[in-house]
Amino acid sequence: MSAILDSPNTGLGSGAIPSTPVWRFSLDQYHAMIDCGILQSGDPVEFLDGVLVPKMTRNPPHRIALAHLRDLLQSMVGGDWHIESQEAITLEASEPEPDIAVVRGRVDDYPDRHPGPADIALVAEVSDSTLASDQTLKKRIYAQATIIEYWIVNLVERQIEVYSDPTGPVTQPEYRLRHVFTPGQSVPVKVGEVVIGFIAVSQILP
Repeated sequence: MSAILDSPNTGLGSGAIPSTPVWRFSLDQYHAMIDCGILQSGDPVEFLDGVLVPKMTRNPPHRIALAHLRDLLQSMVGGDWHIESQEAITLEASEPEPDIAVVRGRVDDYPDRHPGPADIALVAEVSDSTLASDQTLKKRIYAQATIIEYWIVNLVERQIEVYSDPTGPVTQPEYRLRHVFTPGQSVPVKVGEVVIGFIAVSQILP
């Protein structure tokens, strides 16, 4: 059932929804809007915690960092995993489109659904103008869904933030561990709890 929210008390903490009243949808209602054409493929919105949130315009540094990260990860994962970029993943009350997702199996394994938390080893967001949201709203959504690892390619501070050990669906979802990697350091890439290689921060940042 839809509901008008008078306060941003969603269990996801600060940044979850605007402070002004909004109309909140269920995931089924969001899918119905797509099925009947109210929302079109390519519309610049994401469905986050029951709210349609506009996507920010991507600039050249974002595009470059995303391409570097996608190509590096693609060269590392084996046949049991594949890379999706800016494609939807389905969570309990959200359907974000992370810049990168490392997904189990092949694309053809998902003919009638988007990947869910159990299918995903890692998600990553490339952040400049969206940094505050990626460090709060997106992080809490991914932690609530028990996404094993979440990377923020922080173009503002020129570092990569790696979040792991999610709490899952608690009152204030969070990642218990945070590691920051800067130029000159390398980030371990974990897939299925196994480190499959390392990526130098300088290989990603434009």
